[in-house]
Amino acid sequence: MVDWPTPRRIATLSVHTSPLEQPGTGDAGGMNVYVVEVAKRLAGFGVEVEIFTRATRSELPPVVEMTPGVLVRHVSAGPFEGLAKEDLPSQLCAFTSGVLRAEAAHPPGHYDLIHSHYWLSGQVGWLARERWGVPHVHTAHTLAKVKNRLIAAGDRPEPKARVIGEEQVIAESDRLVANTRFEAQDLVAHYDAEPSRTVVVQPGVDLDRFRPAPADRARLGLPEHGRVVAFVGRIQPLKAPDVLISALAAMTTPDVTVVICGGPSGSGLERPTALIELAASLGVSDRVRFLPPQTGDDLPNLYRSADLVAVPSFNESFGLVALEAQACGTPVVAAAVGGLVTAVRNGVSGVLVNGHDPQDWARSLDSLLAAPRLRASLSEGAVEHAAGFSWDRTAEGLLRVYREAMVQHRAMITERLEAYAW
Repeated sequence: MVDWPTPRRIATLSVHTSPLEQPGTGDAGGMNVYVVEVAKRLAGFGVEVEIFTRATRSELPPVVEMTPGVLVRHVSAGPFEGLAKEDLPSQLCAFTSGVLRAEAAHPPGHYDLIHSHYWLSGQVGWLARERWGVPHVHTAHTLAKVKNRLIAAGDRPEPKARVIGEEQVIAESDRLVANTRFEAQDLVAHYDAEPSRTVVVQPGVDLDRFRPAPADRARLGLPEHGRVVAFVGRIQPLKAPDVLISALAAMTTPDVTVVICGGPSGSGLERPTALIELAASLGVSDRVRFLPPQTGDDLPNLYRSADLVAVPSFNESFGLVALEAQACGTPVVAAAVGGLVTAVRNGVSGVLVNGHDPQDWARSLDSLLAAPRLRASLSEGAVEHAAGFSWDRTAEGLLRVYREAMVQHRAMITERLEAYAW
C-alpha cells in the first residue's frame, strides 16, 4: 500500500510578477489570481506556502504575510524598476541565489516541494530541485510555441531563448500541470513532454465573490440604459481588445457601449493610446469607455453590469475572466482558442467565435443582444457551468499531484541508493 505524504511546506516560484500586484495591468493577470487563490486554499488545508517573487520596489519588505500560512518573499534581483520581463533571464542567477539562501537559513528539508509558474520560474525551480533534493512541479500558463502559432498581427513573436528555456524546464520537471486537456496535448505534441508526467488540473473561480447579484452601473459611471459589452484584461495585442472596438463600428444594435477595463501590458506599452486612436478613427469614441483595473466588489459589479463579456484573445491557457463573468451570470462571447474552449460551454454558457474578423464578432454580438430570451438562457447556463469550477477543487487536485510527485521522488532516491550499494 502506498503511503501518500502531504507536503508540509511548498516553495512557490513566481519570478516575473508578484501575487500582491493588481491583476489587469503590467505583467499581472490570471497567473497572479491562480497563485494567490491556490496558496490560500493550500494554507486552509494545513500546507504552508512561501511565494518567491522579484522585488520591484526598494521599499518592499523582505517578507510579507499575505494570509495566515502564506508568506511572500521579495528577492532582490536586478534593478527594482524599469526591468522588462524580456530582460529577466539575465537576472535568473541572482534570483536563484536569493531563493537558495532563503532555504539555507533553515535546517535541511525546510521545503518538501517546489511549484514554479511560467518558464522563468521553471528555470529557478530546476536548479533548486537539484540543490534541495525535492520534487519540482511546473505550470507553464502560456507556451511560446503555441503563442507564436497564434500570434496577433503586429505583435512580437516569443524569442528563441524562451522556447529553449521552456524545453529545458519541461524535460526536467517531475510533474507538469496543464490547465486543460488541450494544453496537455500541446505540451506532449510540441515539447515532447512525457504523458505520464503531464496532469490536468483546471483552475477555479471564487464563487463567493463572483456570483449573480443586482448590478450598479452608476457606480462605474456607465449608462443606466442601453446595452453594455465589456472587455476585462491586460491591454495588449494578444488579448485583442481592438477586435471588439472594430466590431462595435460594424454592429447594428443601437445604444451599445463597449467597456475596456485594464491597463497596458507587454507590447501594448509601446502604444498605450492605440485603442483610443482606433476608436476615434472608426467614429465610435463616444461609445467606448475605458476603465482602470477594478478591485474589490467593483470587478464583479462590472461583470454584472454587462449584457455580454467579450474575450477575443488570440490565445488563452484557460481564461479566468470568462469564468468569473459566467459565475456572475453574464454570458461570454469568446474566441474559440486554447483554454477558452473549456472555460466557455458553447451554446450553453456563451458563444465561441471562430477567428478574429470584426465582422464575425459584430454579427455574433448583434444576434445575442437582439435575443433577450437566449441571453437569459445563457445566463442560467453560465452560472451552472461556472459552479463546476472552484479553487478548493483546484487545490485538492494539486495536492494529489504533489503527493504523487513526492512518492515518485522518494522511489527514485531509494533506487539510486540501492544501485550505489551494489
